[in-house]
Amino acid sequence: QDMQDALEMARMAVENGIMVMVATPHCNIPGVYNNYYDENYKHTFNRVRRALKENDIPLILLPGLEVFATPDLPQLIREGKIETINGSRYLLMEFPFEEVVEYVEPILDAVIDMGICPVIAHAERYEFIQKNPSIIDRWKRRGILIQVNKASLVGKFGRHSYNVAHLMMKRFQVDVIASDCHRPYMRTPGMIDVYETLERKYPIEYLEAVFEENPDRICSNEDVVDFAAESKF
Repeated sequence: QDMQDALEMARMAVENGIMVMVATPHCNIPGVYNNYYDENYKHTFNRVRRALKENDIPLILLPGLEVFATPDLPQLIREGKIETINGSRYLLMEFPFEEVVEYVEPILDAVIDMGICPVIAHAERYEFIQKNPSIIDRWKRRGILIQVNKASLVGKFGRHSYNVAHLMMKRFQVDVIASDCHRPYMRTPGMIDVYETLERKYPIEYLEAVFEENPDRICSNEDVVDFAAESKF
């Protein structure tokens, strides 16, 4: 909500061992968040970066957006209104939770045709995925990346999100686990608790990839590790 919240969240992140965060405010939600990658974003982003330095908080902040996907998204990208994750080829995208896949996939196709790789935000929360998880198989074959919210993995977004999140984890289809943090007192940036919960269920090498290695590769515009293709798992 304000700089105080931002700095408190940054401190919490550092205390959880997080060294880099991508600032991904909601973007392009009609009638709700009509903000884009513009001068206001850049001004606010730079203010927070300066405040981190002035307050001796050792956190690297990178630019990005969580983009609500609409049919005009390709045009918005061409107009320079959309920022990928740290200027990479990876774009964090979300959809209406109750939307149908027939609406979603043409937008994904158009973005992919532009040479951009979609990263699907909180894929486990969409009703069409919960009803038909095999859609993820199709998306993975196209190179689409899957991000899961930490809260879903501990049941805070309901049974359906929990079940689909763990199904994708068991199939090594998840590329990134993210905080989806919103506040310093709820949906926080803390990641240690969920990591400790998951390390009892999944290979440590996989957890290292989805918590650290793949996020780093995305921010550096490199290919991610695809554990579903690794025979040792």
